[in-house]
Formats: sequence, C-alpha cells, structure tokens
Amino acid sequence: MANKKTLVIGASENPDRYSNKAIHMLRRFGHEVVAIGARAGEVEDVSFEKEMKPFEAIDTITLYLNPQNQKAYYDYILSLKPKRIVFNPGTENSELEQMAEEHGIVPQEACTLVLLSTGQY
Repeated sequence: MANKKTLVIGASENPDRYSNKAIHMLRRFGHEVVAIGARAGEVEDVSFEKEMKPFEAIDTITLYLNPQNQKAYYDYILSLKPKRIVFNPGTENSELEQMAEEHGIVPQEACTLVLLSTGQY
C-alpha cells in the first residue's frame, strides 16, 4: 500500500473526536500524517499546532472543520496543491469543493475512517 502523506485539519487530542481516530487509523495503515488543530497537541507520533505550515508533498487533506471554520483555510489548502480533499461528514462545503476542482484537486465527500477500513483510501 502506498504511503499517502495526509494533512488532518481540525486535529484534536480528544480520543472521542473523529480527527483523533483518523490520525490513529492513518498511522496504523502506514500513512505519513501532519496535522493542524485549534490548539497544539499530540496524537501518537503526530505533533500539531495551530500554525498553517507550508507542508510539502501532501497527497490528501482530510477536513474535520465545519464549513464556516474552513473559510480561513481556503487559500492555505489550495496553496498546498493536494491531490484530493476528503470532506468528512459534517464538513461538506460546495464553495470549497468547487474551488478545489478549479485548481485540479479532487473533492471527495466521504469518511476517512470508512475509506481506510474498506481499502479505498
């Protein structure tokens, strides 16, 4: 299985949060993970901060922010030129999905956990 470097936006140290579960599962499946959270933290071997860092070679961005909170990240997300953006349940955003398509980025409304567990990631 290919390692798909993934940026988790909306990362949380709270084990009840889906972003936390996604980081655990992505690592278990051997993917390199970088993350940004509302506050600094750490999940497994992934440390994250609030800062929008210019990460290199991002394959997938998986979103755990509601559409209202995504607006501040639009330019940042597009600047990273990921191959795709996964809009997890509750993060669907037609405005950002259209912007992604215009930049050659594939928007995917799906659950990262389901994609991983069914071998579709």
